[in-house]
Amino acid sequence: MFITVKNLKKSYNAGKNKSEVLKGVSLTLEKGQTGVILGPSGSGKSTLMNMIGGVDRVDSGSIQVDGLELSTLDDAQLTDYRRDSVGFIFQFYNLVPNLTVAENIEVVSNIAKTPLDIDTVLKAVGLAGKKRSFPRELSGGEQQRVAIARAIVKNPKLLLCDEPTGALDYETSRGVLTLLQNLNAELGTTILMITHNTAIGEMANVVYKLRSGEIVETIRHEETISAERIEW
Repeated sequence: MFITVKNLKKSYNAGKNKSEVLKGVSLTLEKGQTGVILGPSGSGKSTLMNMIGGVDRVDSGSIQVDGLELSTLDDAQLTDYRRDSVGFIFQFYNLVPNLTVAENIEVVSNIAKTPLDIDTVLKAVGLAGKKRSFPRELSGGEQQRVAIARAIVKNPKLLLCDEPTGALDYETSRGVLTLLQNLNAELGTTILMITHNTAIGEMANVVYKLRSGEIVETIRHEETISAERIEW
């Protein structure tokens, strides 16, 4: 199993009060699959993704990614894990405004151990002709495609997507989801996506329904539908 999470717990202190965000979460995802974590705001989706991405530490429980136990890593080892194994895509693109499309991607490519060719990645995301453009010259969908290219150029084992279509319109969202689905098929990258949009779950191999810090249902699809057919 590529991702194995067991009895994961996480709390935060808010003044004198303790907020229990994750309450014993367990899940598994096989290599090369796409998983979707569904849940409303405040259900713990982003916290769970941050744990799996090595951005935040667990209070208790276990997270294994490709055989690596994250809870045992020190800060330097977690930094190496994030750099070498994980690509992040967020709702907001976080592009550097005074860098071109190619330069925004090179920022990540230059620190990766086994980066993909930038021109090949740009072609894969449909931006071969935008290499020298600046973010302000791109549409929202094109900026998200740059963010996706920046995430995949490092050739990560795991791609984590935090509401990647949350700031996009319907047609652009479908285009981005289709791109992610194609990259999964072509590169074999394992994808884990969080969203509140139930329709997106139809394109996933596994759907985890998260509510109040607990997984209340896991749905495994023997067949998935094309992102182009998703309607909401």
